[in-house]
Amino acid sequence: MLLWINGPFGGGKTQTAYEIQRRLPGSVVCDPEHAGFGLRRTLPPELRGNFQDLTSWRQGVVEVLDLALTKHDGAVIAPMTVTDSGYFEETVGRLRELGHDVRHFTLLAERETVLRRLRERGFGHLLQYVSGKSARKNAGLRRESWAVQQLDHCLERLREPEFAEHLWTDHSTVPKTADRIAVLAGLTLRPNTEGAVRTRLRQVRVGLQHIRFD
Repeated sequence: MLLWINGPFGGGKTQTAYEIQRRLPGSVVCDPEHAGFGLRRTLPPELRGNFQDLTSWRQGVVEVLDLALTKHDGAVIAPMTVTDSGYFEETVGRLRELGHDVRHFTLLAERETVLRRLRERGFGHLLQYVSGKSARKNAGLRRESWAVQQLDHCLERLREPEFAEHLWTDHSTVPKTADRIAVLAGLTLRPNTEGAVRTRLRQVRVGLQHIRFD
């Protein structure tokens, strides 16, 4: 089974993916973004646009996920924002055509909720210890400027029926969102026995590991 977790940039896809992986034995996270950034790095800086526009990325994602789903015994989890209908069909749709059990979920939240999460992730977590609240807020959003620019488009597109199943996460924690996805997909997660502090530290670590510098 493939769990494709869609949503706006900063919407909690990666954190939710790793929460499911932590509590679902045998599961693995296969992040299509890694392939995209690898392709970007092979291009001159002036040609580095949206890697999803590259046919090689869309075909490569299908090839890699098809291999993982065919050869790996456990669930495969892919956290990736896709808002273009054509690209969605070339990736999620194509994997379904190949006979894979693909469960697609879109994490949604109000604009201010996503902006707050963008401020908090990555550098924002570090800055809270070395600067004031205002500086942290501004620096976090400067770092995530591209994600902020895409936010309104993402929220508008991803509300469309083609991107269901929709899960609103404004008032949900990452573990609770993971629980909801598991129930809808017919999976059983291990009980979440972590305390709040340990959960927060682990989420900070995941966020830092996924900071992009290009």
